[in-house]
Amino acid sequence: MRIYCIALLILLSQQACAEVFEKTLSNGLHVIVKEDHRAPVLVQQIWYKTGSMDESAGKTGVAHALEHMMFKGTHLVPAGEFSRRIAAAGGRENAFTSSDYTAYFQQLDKRQLPLAMKLESDRMHGLNLTQVEFAKEIKVVMEERRMRTDDEPRALLQERMMGDIYLEHPYHHPVIGWMTDLEQLSVKDVRNWYQQWYTPDNATLIIAGDVKADEVFKLAQHFYGAIPKRVLPARRVYTEPAQLGIRRMVVKAPAELPFLVMSYHAPNLLNPQQDWKPYALEMLAGVLSGNDAARLNKHLVRDQQIASSADAGYDSTSRGPVVFSLEAVPGKGKTVAEAETALRGEIAILIKDGVSEQELKRVKAQVLAGEVYKLDSVFYQAMQIGQMESIGLGYKAIPLMLAKLQAVTADQVRQVAEEYLQDDNLTVGVLDPQPLSCKVVHETGDSSHVR
Repeated sequence: MRIYCIALLILLSQQACAEVFEKTLSNGLHVIVKEDHRAPVLVQQIWYKTGSMDESAGKTGVAHALEHMMFKGTHLVPAGEFSRRIAAAGGRENAFTSSDYTAYFQQLDKRQLPLAMKLESDRMHGLNLTQVEFAKEIKVVMEERRMRTDDEPRALLQERMMGDIYLEHPYHHPVIGWMTDLEQLSVKDVRNWYQQWYTPDNATLIIAGDVKADEVFKLAQHFYGAIPKRVLPARRVYTEPAQLGIRRMVVKAPAELPFLVMSYHAPNLLNPQQDWKPYALEMLAGVLSGNDAARLNKHLVRDQQIASSADAGYDSTSRGPVVFSLEAVPGKGKTVAEAETALRGEIAILIKDGVSEQELKRVKAQVLAGEVYKLDSVFYQAMQIGQMESIGLGYKAIPLMLAKLQAVTADQVRQVAEEYLQDDNLTVGVLDPQPLSCKVVHETGDSSHVR
């Protein structure tokens, strides 16, 4: 088994960087090509290194609002025509905004790459931001907020928790923005954001699929090369102050079941070569959750029936600080307090007795399997490259990170659990379900930051 895993690890490491080519145009646009000739399709992704964490108070939601406006026409392409032309070519397109970055993508036949580049490069610098289109689209954004956050109890709890977890870092603002800010946003705000951040030297262009790198670079130069770069705003570096004790909050909202979230401050990955704690935390999350044999599901859900579901989550790849989270839905007849006690008990046992080699091997095998599955998708290969480039780690760190995950020891897993899963790092959030006919949201608790 060990020999097989080592061989698979070497193969994945080779595949991660094989057939990947890169070039930076004179205007600063970083172009990365991932050749994959298994099918005559491709994906174009353009990643801008800006997200909601770059917003200022009072202007939250502007990054996401601009994402919507990017489909509302340029001086050359009328509103809605971008999507119609991609669809007519047999492709599909979309976009997303996060705290760290904003990305746009198209998936289509390999012969349609010039079309995709022509359309995407056009809106990189030629967006036609009008008051008429903005007035209509901001209402769409507000409705999206109502549907995905205000009317979704768990999303609402998560939003309020982020405000408590991060007191100074801009992660305390929701990506979609506060409703009061959305109501005040103007087309001028969106235009300013576009002019500040949507510049080739703040972007990464990724083409993955049945293409030749040299041909892609020529097309990129033709369509993107003449777009002028601009001076980027200075980025403020935020340092979240150390938490000085446990924080608790309760959100009351219409829901069928209570829900518990326990989030601990944890380190993100800064140096893929030297860091080891983020890798150990990834393994810890896998030991606790992620498969039927994992501890939380086996002990809390099946054996003790204290919870109907229980999970652990952690993602080290981020521009800013991260958390390690435990979640649970109390079982029938059980309370949130009992679920919290049970989760704490599992952590205490792990810290006391450690992790078995068998558990760790199972998690490592899952990690390897996940990387194998990613190779099946051209889209997700491009996504992985785009994310790594946009947060500053770079796609070349991918095989190193995989090797470092496989090198984590059982004692390292126990060490990070002991160091980070403690009350001084902890924010506890509880969803207190109200009758489904109730539409009023109330918030209580002893949290030190309430939005």
